[in-house]
Amino acid sequence: MEQVIKTEYSDVMKKSFIDYAMSVIVARALPDVRDGLKPVQRRTLYDMNELGIRYDRPYRKCARIVGDTMGKYHPHGDSSIYEALVVMAQNFKKGVPLVDGHGNFGSIEGDGAAAMRYTEARLEKITQQAYLADLDKDVVSFVPNFDETEKEPEVLPVRIPNLLINGAEGIAVGMATNIPPHNLSEVLDAAIAFIKNPTMDTKALMEYIPGPDFPTGGIVVNQDELEEIYRTGTGKLKLRGQVQVEKGKGGREKIVITEIPYTMIGANIGKFLNDIYQLVETKKTMDIVDIVNESSKEGIRIVLELKKGADTEHLINMLYKKTKLEDTFGVNMLAVANGRPETMGLCQIMEHYVDFQYDLATRKYNNLLKKEMDKKEIQEGLIRACDVIDLIIEILRGSKNIKDVRACLTTGNTEGIRFKSQESKKAAANLAFTERQANAILEMRLYRLIGLEIEALMKEHEETLKNIAEYLDILNSHSSMNRVLIRDLKNIKKEFGKARKTRIENAEEIVFEEKKPDEAPIVFLMDRFGYAKTIEPSVYDRNKENADAENKFVFQAMNTDRICIFTNTGRMYTIKAMELPFGKFRDKGTPIDNVSGYDSSVESIIYACPMGALQNASLLFATKKGMVKIVEGEEFSVSKKNIAATKLSEDDELLLVWMVKGTEHLVLQSEKGYFLRFPVKEIPQKKKPAIGVRGISLAAKDVLTGAYLLADQDITVNYKDGEIHLNRLKIGKRDNKGVKR
Repeated sequence: MEQVIKTEYSDVMKKSFIDYAMSVIVARALPDVRDGLKPVQRRTLYDMNELGIRYDRPYRKCARIVGDTMGKYHPHGDSSIYEALVVMAQNFKKGVPLVDGHGNFGSIEGDGAAAMRYTEARLEKITQQAYLADLDKDVVSFVPNFDETEKEPEVLPVRIPNLLINGAEGIAVGMATNIPPHNLSEVLDAAIAFIKNPTMDTKALMEYIPGPDFPTGGIVVNQDELEEIYRTGTGKLKLRGQVQVEKGKGGREKIVITEIPYTMIGANIGKFLNDIYQLVETKKTMDIVDIVNESSKEGIRIVLELKKGADTEHLINMLYKKTKLEDTFGVNMLAVANGRPETMGLCQIMEHYVDFQYDLATRKYNNLLKKEMDKKEIQEGLIRACDVIDLIIEILRGSKNIKDVRACLTTGNTEGIRFKSQESKKAAANLAFTERQANAILEMRLYRLIGLEIEALMKEHEETLKNIAEYLDILNSHSSMNRVLIRDLKNIKKEFGKARKTRIENAEEIVFEEKKPDEAPIVFLMDRFGYAKTIEPSVYDRNKENADAENKFVFQAMNTDRICIFTNTGRMYTIKAMELPFGKFRDKGTPIDNVSGYDSSVESIIYACPMGALQNASLLFATKKGMVKIVEGEEFSVSKKNIAATKLSEDDELLLVWMVKGTEHLVLQSEKGYFLRFPVKEIPQKKKPAIGVRGISLAAKDVLTGAYLLADQDITVNYKDGEIHLNRLKIGKRDNKGVKR
């Protein structure tokens, strides 16, 4: 019988969301503090180990690895598994790559890896030796996989502080982790020191780990802030690329970028190059002649060819300030500890690591001790059997079945066994081998009775006793266990340690004062298609007739000025004149929406002017619904790129924006043929946010189709197959109905 449980929908949603969030946090996005791996990384490495794809064996197709991992352990799609596999093979992302990739595994410049059907992989040697080596010794717990058909390790028996060495990044629900990579040798030295002295504080640990060590090199320039970052687990690293100045041909110099900030890897290298192009294009610098990206597998090399006599120091400061050559890395050392997400400092991470190593070592040596004790039991049985081998043979020959033999060997039961003499029977009754020893004796081959074999057995027994004593010492003595852990770490450091790549220092804040260009007059041109450019006034004078005929807006400005663009939606966009291409009259120019941010698909430009001209001027606004106002030009002297120039009522739009002196006349034309002419001085002055006042009294469903400003010139408009001279219209009053035509 079904049971219906009534509950609040909000309670169900709350519980479901919390369950989902915790699942993402613990089982997907965040690494475990013990092995420093996310579940997808752990499962991929374990599957490769199970498939036997080890460092000393041939590569295997990544598609096979991904498919096997997804089918057995990680049912969340092949793309997440392959992406994790690729990242673990990229030496520009990981301080210690865990996978040896064969084929196209992407590049530092953001090129993606080839499809998994083309690439191959195998485990790296360090992965095999320091991450997976003791899986067969029952050192970690195994849990059922998603469908309970396989077992997978809860955590890998990683012997090094992988969370610090390779770092981590991941976005969970409501939280994210971002841990920088560190130098393997330095971290192992710190781990050894912490094992010897677990009371070390952050400052003491930083004598061994001075800061992050990024695979891309670069410079960390806020050394004094690192102690606080490592104490709290959060903060910001300031990174800079490495820049060198080289001599070029003809006395010219070259700026060469040989190392980049870690945050620049991927698409940001292309953005960095584009930012330099923009600096040249917008004439922020005239010193760069050419930009060449000579980067290769050997490393980063971006060359900026400079003009002779260029100010190199000023240009380097500009690169740091205006591009991603100086960037920040937000540190948030968040990981799963004891099943819960926790932000940890350097000391807390080391504490968890050392506790984990003690657990691994305890389980490992308990397991080894048990195996040695079993061997000892069997060896002692075989040694004793060699001393009474004749009696054992007599028991075997006088028995009817193996059951009687085993009973005699273990309990001295001689019933059913024929002996040659009573002495033999008495001796057999005193036998007391264990069950395991009896089985070993029964399975023993005759060649083991050779003198040399017996001698080898004795030596093997001595070795076993020695191992048992060693394992007991390790398990019972804290200092002995520390000695073993330290020995292993020193061996790993000796074989896999590398020199630091990233410099740590305190650098002064970059001081960059933008050189103001020499102020000069220009002429702004924009055609009816929205392509804009600037030219020299002399060029305009030579092409004045064509320029006026081909362009919608033509006016003179200063190169240091901003261009104001008003649209029918009531918005004003501003553009620095220097952001527009400057050159020849026949150059096409650039689409104005590319540099202004205005959307040409939903709005149109109705007026443009230089901001400098607005200082002592007034702007007239007229809308489709007949509203008019005058606003002081100073209100539009803003630094923002996009503002509301006026307020519009619903379904209204701007028809006219124009700079006025107050002596002009305004003519408004309605859709139903009404024309009203009145002096501009009748229009009141308002603020930007005002809608304005009524300029013409419109009939129902009538709207304005035109607004014209009359000064000294004669303006004619076509209406009903005839021409109307606007300056001949009778002058009326604002807010009248006007004259019907």
